[in-house]
Amino acid sequence: MKLKKLFRRKQKNPHCSVVVVAAGSSERMGGDKMLMTLGAKPVIVRTLMAFQKSPMVDDIVVVTKREKITAIADMIKLYDITKVTQVISGGATRVESSLAGVSAVRRGAKLIAIHDGARPLVSQELIERVVKEANEHISAVPVLPSTDTLKWVDSRGVIVEGVDRASVFRVQTPQVFDADIIKGALTKAVEKRLPITDDCSAVDMMGFSTYTVEGDAGNIKLTLPEDMVLAEAILKSRGE
Repeated sequence: MKLKKLFRRKQKNPHCSVVVVAAGSSERMGGDKMLMTLGAKPVIVRTLMAFQKSPMVDDIVVVTKREKITAIADMIKLYDITKVTQVISGGATRVESSLAGVSAVRRGAKLIAIHDGARPLVSQELIERVVKEANEHISAVPVLPSTDTLKWVDSRGVIVEGVDRASVFRVQTPQVFDADIIKGALTKAVEKRLPITDDCSAVDMMGFSTYTVEGDAGNIKLTLPEDMVLAEAILKSRGE
């Protein structure tokens, strides 16, 4: 496929709107991970405070389950997270929730970052790297090289062949995109019911190049109970 290019005016001092997606079921965690305490603060509060502190972030939209809107809105008020402009209900899938979020950002936004609510340890340095790269191109995502040996496995559970891990990377968030491109890509993905698991896949399917920046090993996603233990250790190592 020939990759498309978008010619647009770059921002001299790049900044973005942020969509924090926190509408998952938390089934593997065994409890509502967004409201669990991490370093004396709820997980969702730590996530939002990271973007609150960033000078590259103008505003934040939180996408969550309908029944959690009031609880999260109360936390935002309690912790004085002033950049949050809306807390809205998500959809049945990740892509539907992302579309709801990008549709709710402020008018005139040039760049939109989409971030997993379950990644509360995102650093200021990573936010800066990915926003600057997206400003240079139309999109940017943080990645980490795979440290494990990878194999293709068939439906019987039998190894078919090895995978060259030198060209395989683990993708993180925040993922940052040109606002018009991500809105169009997510709209198309929802309309066609495309089976995508992250937002840059929707952009890729439209034929646009997605650029990468170095990720952060500490930017873990909280999925299993043991992840909370690791997150506490990372906080301690940072002196937080």
